[in-house]
Amino acid sequence: MSGGNMRLILAMMSLVLLPGCVASVVGDIVTAPVKIVSKTADVLTTSQSESDEKRGRELRKREENLGKLARQRDKARERCADGDENACKKAYEISDQIEDEQNRPI
Repeated sequence: MSGGNMRLILAMMSLVLLPGCVASVVGDIVTAPVKIVSKTADVLTTSQSESDEKRGRELRKREENLGKLARQRDKARERCADGDENACKKAYEISDQIEDEQNRPI
């Protein structure tokens, strides 16, 4: 085969193979924006879900802390009713802590 015939065969083969490559590249280009939007939505959804879980944990922790403080305040009030002045001060301090905790942003 001469060099000219070889070039002709290669040119014809590339014409046959080229449309498949072009179609593949065009397909990738067309689907790329869809894939990017889909991935972004997944990331945002995960972030929102994680944010909601974190907020839920913070709320539960706050409620537990408020319950603990309320029990301490109740015990201090009982001792205060029995005449313990230090317990009266402690009950007021704990009441302030409870109010601060309730007013604290989450």
